[in-house]
Amino acid sequence: MSDLPASENTNHEGPIAGIGPGLGDGLVSVDWLVDRILETVRPLDAFPQPLMETLGLACAEDVIAPIELPRFDNSAMDGYAVVAADLDDVSEDEPVELPVVGEIGAGKAGLVTMAAGTAVRIMTGAPVPSGCDAVVPYEWTDRGVARVRVRRAPALGQHIRRAGEDVAEGELLVEEGTVLGPRHLGLLAAVGHATVPTRPRPRVVVMSTGAELRDPGTALGHDSIYDSNSYLLAAAARAAGAIAYRVGCVSDEPRAFLDALSDQLVRADLVVTSGGVSQGDYDVVKEALSPLGTVWFGTVGMQPGKPQGFGVVGEDETPIFTLPGNPVSSYISFQNFVLPALRALMGKQPYRRPTQTAQLTRGIGSPEGRRQFLRAVHDVRSVTPIGGPGSHLLGDLAKANALIVVPEEVTSIAAGEQVQVLRLDEEF
Repeated sequence: MSDLPASENTNHEGPIAGIGPGLGDGLVSVDWLVDRILETVRPLDAFPQPLMETLGLACAEDVIAPIELPRFDNSAMDGYAVVAADLDDVSEDEPVELPVVGEIGAGKAGLVTMAAGTAVRIMTGAPVPSGCDAVVPYEWTDRGVARVRVRRAPALGQHIRRAGEDVAEGELLVEEGTVLGPRHLGLLAAVGHATVPTRPRPRVVVMSTGAELRDPGTALGHDSIYDSNSYLLAAAARAAGAIAYRVGCVSDEPRAFLDALSDQLVRADLVVTSGGVSQGDYDVVKEALSPLGTVWFGTVGMQPGKPQGFGVVGEDETPIFTLPGNPVSSYISFQNFVLPALRALMGKQPYRRPTQTAQLTRGIGSPEGRRQFLRAVHDVRSVTPIGGPGSHLLGDLAKANALIVVPEEVTSIAAGEQVQVLRLDEEF
């Protein structure tokens, strides 16, 4: 049985209270809905996580270097530690020969000091002995073992990496909010951090509704289709850095839907459903959740993706997004509403995918009062719309790498004009 909270309030149509006026005809704007979402969603609590688990996550606090890098003066070359003054007069025609009094390998620093007039074989990364002020590479010598003949003079300090020249102890290494990449992890490991405080990856439960849905790999009836939305949305969540749990097809009966949802809340930081939010007789998500009083259902001035729902469910007030069932509408809704919420949970900024400007290759039209998102192929400077406006055309969505964003007040844009473009699948 469901443990979702109940409410007598079932009036959730029209503009969202506290956000501002709608666009007319009971519509709210994309921006106003995003604002409400970001007011509701709070970042997950941060905790120290193993270094390799933090790739792609936002650092939750400033990280300071506990040690300097390099930790000690060390050789930048395989060669010989020397006193530079001993080789002032060396040349190809008049090499200088020095006795080799020892050898220092990386991690094997048995010899800690040397005297003038001698040389010590030294490997890259090994600490230079006290008294050494230059390193002669093998290439400048005859690579002698007991004695070495040097044909070229090093400059004072040449081929020695000085302690702290890369990173000073106490230096700011990673600023709070930085999304950690491979180079950050390498630096943090180099100063000895085994863990780093980050917000965890959100756990996203994805549920599809519809009696007509079947799992891929099973037989289809004459009135059934394969469930693509749960795969599409779970993959989008995973691409955004979340942990995705694809529940798959859920019953069209309200009580069964609520029970399935309640069962999933134990592992959810955020829930995404698709289908069942329009005005039909079998819109199970809307029918099941409206009486709770914690989920808003309404219409947004956008195309595709007009019917939307957002709110919280369960004792922990888990955010829930109820997206339309057509795959293109569902995906574009994810990009506009779910993606900012996931980034907010992870403490990543900016929350919304930034737009770029590109030149339109052919003219387009758009309905007044709707922000239209057109599938397109974007290259360096231009963008080309592909496919029709239908929200069921998944093939065109798969070919697209961008969305053209047409503002609500614009009804047509001619070829050659500049348009705003959302690049899909890019890190930001």
